[in-house]
Amino acid sequence: MTQTKVALVTGASRGIGKATALKLAEAGFDVAITARTEREGEGRADANSVRSEEAAVVIPGSLETTAAEIEARGRRALSVRMDLLDRDAVVAAPRLVLDHWGRIVVLVNNAIFQGGGTMDRILDLTGEAMERLVRGNYVHQVLLTQRVVPHMVERGSGRIINMVSASVRIDPPAPPGAGGWGIGYSASKAAFGRVAGGLNAEFAERGVYAFNVDPGNVITEKRRAVRAKDPFEDDFGSDPPEATGAVIAWLATADDAVRFVGKWNYAPKLAGELEVL
Repeated sequence: MTQTKVALVTGASRGIGKATALKLAEAGFDVAITARTEREGEGRADANSVRSEEAAVVIPGSLETTAAEIEARGRRALSVRMDLLDRDAVVAAPRLVLDHWGRIVVLVNNAIFQGGGTMDRILDLTGEAMERLVRGNYVHQVLLTQRVVPHMVERGSGRIINMVSASVRIDPPAPPGAGGWGIGYSASKAAFGRVAGGLNAEFAERGVYAFNVDPGNVITEKRRAVRAKDPFEDDFGSDPPEATGAVIAWLATADDAVRFVGKWNYAPKLAGELEVL
């Protein structure tokens, strides 16, 4: 009897993570999901700059909502509360999934740390803020991945899909808060952007492949709740999270997906080329 495919998607209470979890469910996966927000109404937008004068606002999305939508598609859902800054929670999440379902076929590292320092200007950055960014967006993501790779190697196959950012490839057109982005955020994502290549160098021969996926400018529920008009929309457009979710589901299942190993995969363009939407 064929075993059910299992995916673990981090940061899946809303936005790209939620869209990805649902596309994977539609592709026949049972999906384990992580996030900080467990129930609707609990989500808050954290200030991402010391210059921000915006009050915290409630943002839609939760583990319970995503789980319900996964189950409505006929698949099982497993909700795991996880804060990227909580090392114990990060390393425990994959073990919990393995204890419940016995396998992880696909890991999607989508969650990012979006708190203080993310949109700070260089002279406003503190050592503590930069350390949090690197810890949440790089160090702890590697620690989580380390808990999954040996299992995939033992199985002889597995796919790891890492969410990357165009901010690591191009210079900001303006200062943070004035049409640009924070160097603290882009630097932490640049570190994480090197992980997939390292994984492929070490484990591709054993059937474990890693991919970088760039979602484009996705205006998530959080960004829309904070500002009715997103500051990057005029310059970079607005890309649907479903495009990224569809591309990830294809990379997770297609036999010839390995041709995208080692590439910078821009999801909006790739979704059109693959005709997956």
